Amino acid sequence: MSTPKLIKPTESELEILQILWTKGLATVREVHEELAGIKDVGYTTTLKLMQIMNEKGIVKRDDSMRTHVYQAAVNKERTQKHLLSKMIDSLFGGSTTQLVIQALGEGSHKASPEELEKIQALLNDLKKQ
Repeated sequence: MSTPKLIKPTESELEILQILWTKGLATVREVHEELAGIKDVGYTTTLKLMQIMNEKGIVKRDDSMRTHVYQAAVNKERTQKHLLSKMIDSLFGGSTTQLVIQALGEGSHKASPEELEKIQALLNDLKKQ
């Protein structure tokens, strides 16, 4: 069985995928309304992006009804792992330590106490293995 090819979604495609991963199924209008809440984007731009994503195999389109319904064709966790691996290699020289230090260090995305507890539990589990 061949493994599906890894996709490299653009930033705009990732924004659309986030919406589809959350909603499951959505029309272009629904996706556009979500996007318009976070950035200035035209409806036709959203439509064209989703058509391109369908051609790339990133989303699936059900065109059996008048209004086309889209869903993500790529797995969220697999995509996250692939993009994270690429980022660690290209931005942090392959060092997960540098990534974690940067992520947990200073910056606008400080970890909450609850997140730190989850991270500590993960570290404890990894040490036991």
